[in-house]
Amino acid sequence: MKPDWVTDGRDWPNREHSRFVGAGGLRWHVQVAGQGPVLLLLHGAGAATHSWRDVLPLLAKDYTVVAPDLPGHGFTATPGASGLTMPGMARGVAALLAELGMAPALVAAHSAGAGVALRLGLDGHLPGVPVVALNGAMLPFPGIAQRLFPAVARLLFVNPLMPAIMSFQASRPGAVARVIASTGSRLDARGIDLYSRLFRRSGHVAGTLGMMSNWDLAGLKRDLPRVAAPLVLIAGDSDTTVPPRVSREVAALVPGARLIALAGGHLMHEEDPANFAAMIVAASGTAASP
Repeated sequence: MKPDWVTDGRDWPNREHSRFVGAGGLRWHVQVAGQGPVLLLLHGAGAATHSWRDVLPLLAKDYTVVAPDLPGHGFTATPGASGLTMPGMARGVAALLAELGMAPALVAAHSAGAGVALRLGLDGHLPGVPVVALNGAMLPFPGIAQRLFPAVARLLFVNPLMPAIMSFQASRPGAVARVIASTGSRLDARGIDLYSRLFRRSGHVAGTLGMMSNWDLAGLKRDLPRVAAPLVLIAGDSDTTVPPRVSREVAALVPGARLIALAGGHLMHEEDPANFAAMIVAASGTAASP
C-alpha cells in the first residue's frame, strides 16, 4: 500500500505547494514554490519531499524550487523495474520537468538522488546544468557488498511479502529513530514521524527496494569522467551511510569538481537547513563559473 495523501499527507510539510501531475506514464507528487531561476531538488533513497521541509521555504526566496517525490517514493506512483533504474528515473524526472514547463538552472541532490542528477546531464536531459551533491551515493559499495547488496535488495523487491514485513517492523517503537541514528544524524520528533509514516507503508518500502536493486553504480562510476557540468560535492564528516571518502573519490574522477567538507551526518540538510540552504546559494555561484 502506498502512502495515502488524505491520511499520511494530512499535514505534509509545504503541503500548500504540492500538486499531482501526470508525466512519463506516472502520477507524480511534486512541490513547486518561489520565483526566480529554477532549482531542482532530488531526495535520496527511502525519503520524499519531506526531506526538504525546512530547506525549500528558504531556497524559495531566491529560486523557483521544484521538488518531486522520486518514482516509487512517497506519494509518486511506482513504475516497472526499468523506471526504477538510474537512467529510468532520469527519464521520468525529465518528463515531469517538460510537463511542468520548467528548465532548471541548478540541481541539488542528496545521497542516491545525486546519481539521478548526474544521469540527467550524462544522458542529455539537462546538459551543462550545474549539480550540487550532498553526501552523494555515486560509487559502488566496497568489496563483496558491491555484488551482494543489490542482489539482496532485488530478492526482497520481487517477494511481495517482504515490503509488508519490513513496513510492519518499522511500526515498532523506536525502530525508525534507530535507523536514522545509524546514518550519523539526529532528527527531531517531527522528522522521525514523517519517515515513520513512509516506512509503515509497504508501497514506499517496495519502491525503495526496487530502486536499490536496480541501481547501477558501477556504470555511473565509469561515466564520471564524462561529466561535463560543474559539480560541487558537499560531504558530512560524520556520515556513516555514504562516507566522506566517496565524495573525495568522485571529486578525483570528475574534471573540475569542487569538494566541500562539513561537520554533519548523512541528513545534515534536515539537521541544519539554514546552513545547507546558504551553502546551495553559495555553491550555485561557484558552480556557474568553476
